[in-house]
Formats: sequence, structure tokens, C-alpha cells
Amino acid sequence: MSSESKIPVWRKLPRTPRPQLAAQRLQTLIVGAGPVGLTAALDLAQRGHAVTVLSKLDFIAAGSKAICFSKRTLDIWDRLGIGETLVEKGVVWNVGKVFWGADPEPVYQFDMLPVKNQKMPGFINLQQYSVEQVLVEALQRLPNVELRWGHSVAGLKVEEQSVRVSVDTAQGPYTITTDWLIACDGCRSSIRGFMGLDFEGRAFEDHFLVADVRIKQERPSERWFWFDPPFHPGQSALLHKQPDDVWRCDFQLGREVDRDACVRPENVDPLVRGMLGDDIEFTHEWTSVYTFQCRRMSRFVHGRVIFAGDSAHLVSPFGARGCNGGVADADNLVWKLDLILRDQAPTALLETYNDEAITTADENILNSTRSTDFLSPPTVVSRAFRDSVLELAADWPFARPLVNSGRLSTAVSYPDTSLNTADTSSDWAGIRPGHFALDAPLEKGWLLSALGNRFALLTHGWAPSADVDANVIDVSRLERAPKILLERYDLKPGSAYLIRPDHYVTARWRQPTVERVKTAMMRARGLA
Repeated sequence: MSSESKIPVWRKLPRTPRPQLAAQRLQTLIVGAGPVGLTAALDLAQRGHAVTVLSKLDFIAAGSKAICFSKRTLDIWDRLGIGETLVEKGVVWNVGKVFWGADPEPVYQFDMLPVKNQKMPGFINLQQYSVEQVLVEALQRLPNVELRWGHSVAGLKVEEQSVRVSVDTAQGPYTITTDWLIACDGCRSSIRGFMGLDFEGRAFEDHFLVADVRIKQERPSERWFWFDPPFHPGQSALLHKQPDDVWRCDFQLGREVDRDACVRPENVDPLVRGMLGDDIEFTHEWTSVYTFQCRRMSRFVHGRVIFAGDSAHLVSPFGARGCNGGVADADNLVWKLDLILRDQAPTALLETYNDEAITTADENILNSTRSTDFLSPPTVVSRAFRDSVLELAADWPFARPLVNSGRLSTAVSYPDTSLNTADTSSDWAGIRPGHFALDAPLEKGWLLSALGNRFALLTHGWAPSADVDANVIDVSRLERAPKILLERYDLKPGSAYLIRPDHYVTARWRQPTVERVKTAMMRARGLA
């Protein structure tokens, strides 16, 4: 436990000395060294930019934080070269089961990877501190990255073309003037506070107990959720397997509770034993009580300051949308900022980050709010509806999609973004502009890996006759064009897809031309 911050310490890091120069000039500064800030830093650095990250902590924090990482997030991290490492460390799962009452059979179950033959699984469970460690190690291998531990922002002044940041360290203060500041400093964002900005939305009054326990017990790697279980009547409970024999047990407590009493072993242990078995032997890893909010800033882009992750939006943990939504922010932002830094796109392109990230946040907030209202019905009528849905779901398929134990995080689509080019043909199946590209096996390897981190053209027998600044993947040049890929993209001979650097389809043609491709790329860069 850190004596200064009272935050549990998982791995201590050496404090970074104060720079020799009392005033520094940087191109890009990231504040916050959680998964979102570190992902943004890794993406920017791999694109060749010098990146500095400030963390007020001088350690990687332990405790009850994010553990569920979606396929969309794993695809992003795989593009950055760490996906396989994280999958190897994590607990892979695709199946979730929902139980009601004392019935040992689920009333409903779902598969988080309904479309098979993709490289990454539907979900992994992995403690956030392990994810952060992998990200830190990847960043430490890059010469153009500086991670500054124990450096906290003490103030800032936003100017028209830069941001002036006051920084405190154990050796004294200094200042940074940066062209761009990416605020990834969490729900209590100091950047947001210094700028006088706040959230809008809804706070929930229900309390929930997290009990991470270590046990030696074989159980399937599945998400199990209970409504009104006999070991916790009238409430809900959730069980997730983590690496290293750790299990997350999550119990709904209600609104009026004694938070201090709820975390005492004499009150926690009966719940854990009720869930896992009376004779189970376990040790406590972490215990806490939490409430949550579904709120966001009205805008994420404020001149030269850009907000991402929990500094921009908050959701309930049900559905694993918080950290996954934040990593999606970083993925959406960095390729656009990269083009701006290279003078290949106008700064106005960041408005599409603002619009698309808000679309993602609003979908996550909507689904999280619906999940919470289903878990904790606010009225007698809504409880009657909830219980009726659960009763019908056991026997009637139409009711099962209405069961909401937390709609789990998936890629959010942007069909109305200004970066899309409208279809010129009406005979398309496949993946529409504004939707995330589905992975598929290639002759060797996987499609998303082949797309890389720049614009890509996926074609079937068509190649541009002139230079196009894109990675061209012509499946007709493979010895055997994968049937799965052709079907998923409805990629008839002569067709082509244009895919953004964040792996969203932005245009497609039955009869592509170099002029059409270049026009679509101009539009996707905010130049048309």
C-alpha cells in the first residue's frame, strides 16, 4: 500500500528524476498511465512520434479494477504487437450463463464469439495490473518514449496553439509546453478539473461488493451471473475466473448499506461460500464496495486538449464497457492525430474523434444504464417485467435476448460518420462503411494482422494502376483465396474495400478506380 496515496501497490517503479531543464517543449504529452494512456502512447510511438507520459504514481496499482477485455480491444492490442502475450497470460472465455433462483440450469446463455475463425477470442479475463505491465514493457523497448513516474500535473494553461503544463515532482516543479495534450487521467481527472469541466448524466445509488479470492478449484472459464440466488436472495451475483487461481465474486448489496461492515470477513465469507461451496478454502486478494455512474463530458476535444477513457466518460462495470471503451477511444484518436502531426490532415479531423468517441460513449452508457435497471429494477412494474422475462427465458427463445445481465462490450459502428463514402452499388452484402472489419483467415495468418496500421485496400483481382498510399491486399494473388473471407466481405471478383487505419470500413466498390479510391481517402482524412 502506498503511504502517500493509500492506493494498493502491485509493482513499484523508480521515480523519474525531474528534467534538468526547468521548461520543456514537447509535441505530444499524455497524462495518465492506465491502459488507455499507455495504449495511446504505444500507438503514437510505433507511428514514429516522440511521446512523453506523466503518471502521478510511481507504481502500478493493484486492487479491484478492470479484468474483462473484449475481442475489439484484443484486436487493437494485437495490431500493437502485444495481443498474443495478453491472451497467453489471460483466461480465455466466450460463453456466459445466466441463472435465476435456485435452478442449477441456466435460463439463458450466450457466445461472445458467434462468428468463428478469428484470431482473437471473444474475451479474456486478466487483471488490469498485468495489462499495464505488458504495455509498460512494450513502451520501455522504444527509444522515442519517456515514461515519467511520480510526476503530477499541478496546473495548466490552454493557449491557441499549445498547452502549458505545470508539473510537480519530489525534486521540485518544472513546466512543459506541448502542442497536444491527451488527458487519460481517469474519473478524477486533474486536467478536467483545472479546465473547469464536468460530467453530465446519471449516478446510481445501489452498492456492490467485489471480493477477489484465491482458491484451488476447477471451474469452467465462463461468465456466470445469478438473479435472486439462494445464497444471496433478492439480489444479483457475478462470478469471473482470473489468472493465478483468482476469482472475482461480485454481489449486489442494495442502496442503504454500511460500507465498512460490508467488507468485514464475517460478512463477506458467507457470500463467497454460498456462491462457491460451504467447504471451499480461499484467501482474500481484494475486497471493496463500489457505486457507479453513467456520465460523460459534453465534448471530448477542447482545443489542444483531448480527453479519452474515464477522464471523458464513466459507465457501470456491467458489460465491461469502461476500459474497453477507453481503449477504443485511443484507437480512434491516434491515427487521426498521426495524420495531423504529419501535416496530412487538418486539425478539424479531430472533430470526427469527438463525434465518434461520443457515439461509442453514448452506446456504452445506454447499454450500461439498461443493464443496471434490469439488475436493480427501480419500480414494482419494472421488477415484474424483469421476473417475467427470466421466467419465460427458460422455455421461450424470444425472451432470451431481453435478459440483461450486462450487455457485453462489442465494437461500436459509425454508419453516419462524415468520413464514410456511400455505396455506389446496391447489391452488397458483407460489411458496410462505418462498421468494424471482421477478422478472417488468410492463406497464412489473419486479415486484421495483414491490414496493419495504415489505410488498406482489400481487393479481389483489382490493383490500382497508380500509387495509392495504402496497403494493398489482393486475395486473388493468394494460391487459394479463403472462402470465409470472400463470404464475409461479399468480395466478388473486381471488388474492393477501403479500410481505415483503425480497421473500420470507410468505402467499398464493385467497380473501383484509382480516382474513386483517392477521393474516398481524401474524405477519410477530412480533406473532402
